Amino acid sequence: MTDLARPDIRPPGAIDAAWMTRVLRQGGVEATVESVAAQPVGTGQIGDSVRFRLGYAHAAPDAPASLVGKFPAAGEESRQAGVALGNYLREVRFYQELADNALIRTPRCWFADVDEATSDFVLIMEDLAPAEQGDQLKGVSLAQARLVVVEAAKLHASHWGDAALDALPWVSGSSAAPPSMATSDMVQALWAAFVARYRPQMDPEWIVAGDYLAPRFLEFAAGHDGPRCLTHNDFRPDNMMFGGPRGGHPVTVLDWQSFAYGAGATDLAYFLAGALSPQVRRAHEPELLELYLRTLTELGVRGYGMEDLRRHYGHGAYLLFATAFFAAMIVTPTERGDRMFLQMLGSAFEHLRDHCVV
Repeated sequence: MTDLARPDIRPPGAIDAAWMTRVLRQGGVEATVESVAAQPVGTGQIGDSVRFRLGYAHAAPDAPASLVGKFPAAGEESRQAGVALGNYLREVRFYQELADNALIRTPRCWFADVDEATSDFVLIMEDLAPAEQGDQLKGVSLAQARLVVVEAAKLHASHWGDAALDALPWVSGSSAAPPSMATSDMVQALWAAFVARYRPQMDPEWIVAGDYLAPRFLEFAAGHDGPRCLTHNDFRPDNMMFGGPRGGHPVTVLDWQSFAYGAGATDLAYFLAGALSPQVRRAHEPELLELYLRTLTELGVRGYGMEDLRRHYGHGAYLLFATAFFAAMIVTPTERGDRMFLQMLGSAFEHLRDHCVV
C-alpha cells in the first residue's frame, strides 16, 4: 500500500501517525507509523524544534526510529521576527534547492514546505543523535574548531563567485532580494535599546565599540571588496551537531534561516570569535586561517590569497557583534538567550579590537 498524498503544513501538536507515514513513503521508505511521541529539543531563538519518536505497525529495515521537526517559534516576538526577516521561507528554500550541492554536511531533509502567504512551515529532518548540539556558552575544542573550519571552506567553495545566487530573491544579500528591514536608523535604535537593557552587565568598552559600529553597520555589510559565495551567516556552535564518544557524524551544520550571498571570511570570523576563547583564538588563528585557505584551494578556488583572507577576516566579526544586539531585541527574551547574546557581543569585541577595527 502506498499513500502518495503530499503531507500538509501543520503545527507540531498536529503531527500524527498518518502524516508521518506519508512523509516516510514519499522519502522512499515503505512503513506504516502507528504512534508518534513528541519532545522539544534544541535552543533555537527563532524556530522551535521537536523530536518525534516513531512506533511502527510494520516497517522496512531502513525506517528511522525518530525524526526531528522544525516549526515557527511559539513565542510571538520570535515568530514575527522570523516572518519579517524572511527566515522561514529562506530555510525551506535552502533545503529544497541548495542543500544537495552545498558540500557542507547538513541533515537529510525528509520533508520541507512553506506557505509564503502566512510563513507557516514544516521541516522534517534526520535525527542526528547521538551527536550532540554545540553550546555557544561553552564554546568548542580546538579539534572541533578545525573540523568546522574545513566545513566552512566546503560551503564557501560550493558556490564561490556563483552569480546565479544573485538572481534568487530568497537569498539574503542577493541583487534580487527585497530591501533589508535593517535600516541604519533601526540598527541604531536596537543598539540603544540593548544598551538600556543590559548596561549593568556590559564592559564600558563594548558600549564605545557599539556606538562606533551601529551607525556604520550597513557600510560594513556592503563594503566587502572580494568574491562572494554561499554563507551561513549564523555560524556558531548552537547551530551545529558534534559527534562524540557515543557516536554521530563529526560535525553537521543546522539552521539555514540566515544564509546569504556574502563574504566567506565573515562566517569564519563569526565562528572563531564566538566559539573559542580569545586566548585560544589568538594562539591558533594563523593555523586555522591556513587550514581554511588550503581547503578552499583544494576545492578549486583560485585567485584568493592570504592577504585577502586576513583583510576580510579581520572585519568579519562585525556581524557577530551586530547579531548579538539585533537578535536580543527582536526575539522573545530568555535567561539563556541573555547570557548568550552578551557572550557573543563580548567575544566579537575582542576579535574586532585584536584586528584594529574598533
